[in-house]
Amino acid sequence: MKAIIVRTPGGPNTMVLEDIELSPPGPDEVRLRHTAIGVNFIDTYHRSGLYKLPLPTGIGSEGAGVVEVVGENVTRIKIGDRIAYVNVPGSYSEAANIPEWRAVKLPDSITDETAAACMLKGMTAQYLLKRTFPVQAGQTILVHAAAGGVGLILCQWAKHLGVTVIGTVGADSKRELALANGCAHVFNSRTEDIPAKVKEVTGGLGVPVVYDSIGKDTFMASLNCLQTRGLLVTFGNASGAVPPFEPHLLSPKGSLYLTRPTLLHYTRNREEMQETADDLFSMIASGAVKITVNQRFSLEKACEAHEALHSRATTGATLLIP
Repeated sequence: MKAIIVRTPGGPNTMVLEDIELSPPGPDEVRLRHTAIGVNFIDTYHRSGLYKLPLPTGIGSEGAGVVEVVGENVTRIKIGDRIAYVNVPGSYSEAANIPEWRAVKLPDSITDETAAACMLKGMTAQYLLKRTFPVQAGQTILVHAAAGGVGLILCQWAKHLGVTVIGTVGADSKRELALANGCAHVFNSRTEDIPAKVKEVTGGLGVPVVYDSIGKDTFMASLNCLQTRGLLVTFGNASGAVPPFEPHLLSPKGSLYLTRPTLLHYTRNREEMQETADDLFSMIASGAVKITVNQRFSLEKACEAHEALHSRATTGATLLIP
C-alpha cells in the first residue's frame, strides 16, 4: 500500500509517499481501508520533531474507513463495519491496523468524511467543554482560532450550552465564519488588543476560561484576559511552543490556573473513547454542531496540506482522500 513516511524531522517536504508492506492485523487489532483521513496541527508537531516519534515513522493520527480484516480475539468489530479512530500514528496511508478498543463504530447519521474530520477535533472540544473546564450557561469564555478546526466545533457547542463566546481569528476574512458558528464577538488576534476587547465585553471582569490552541503568540494575552482564579487551557502550539516562564507570574494576575491537556488522557480506555464519541455524534446528529470540511487534498498532496495549515489559511477541517 501507499503511505506517507517521515525519515528525518523537518518541514513539510520531509514527508514522502512510499510503497510499504502492511502486516496482517495482530491479536486484538483490525485493519481498515481508509476512505478519509483527518489532518491536524499535531501532525505537524510529529513531522517537525516537536513531539518526537521513533523514526522512520508514519504520520497522522485519525481516519475513517471500512474494516477489511480482523485479528484474533476481535469480537466487537466485524468485516464490513464502518469505523473511525484517533490517536493511532500512521493514518496518512491507504490502510492501517489499529487496536480494536480504539475503533468507534459509525452510526448511519455520520459519514466517513465527517468522522475523519471530527474525531480528534470534536472529541477535543468535548473534553475541553465538559471535563477540563465544565462551562455553565450564562458564562462568557474566550476561544482563540475560532475559525479553525477545533474552534468551529467548540464555539458551536459552547453556544448550544448557553455560553457567550468571544472568538479570535488571525484574519478579518475569517470573522464572518466565526460569527456564523457560535461566536457572539470576534476580534483579530493579530491587529487588535485582545485583553482590552475582552475586558470591554465583560465589563472589566475578564473571562473564567481561555481555550488557546495558538501557543507562543497568544500566551501572555490569554493570561491577561482571565478573571481572578481563571483557567488558561493551552492545548496547541500553532505559533510555536510557549517558552519557559516563572510560575509566580500567575499570582499577581489573580491566582490563575494553567493546564496543558491532551485528548489521549481523556480517552484512556474503550469506555471513555466510546462515551466521548457518542456525545460528539449526538451533537452532530441533532444539528447543534455542524462539521465543515473546507479543504481536501489527495494523499500524495500531504505536503500542500501541511503548508496550508502553517500559513493559517485553512478554516474548518482539512482531509486527505486516499
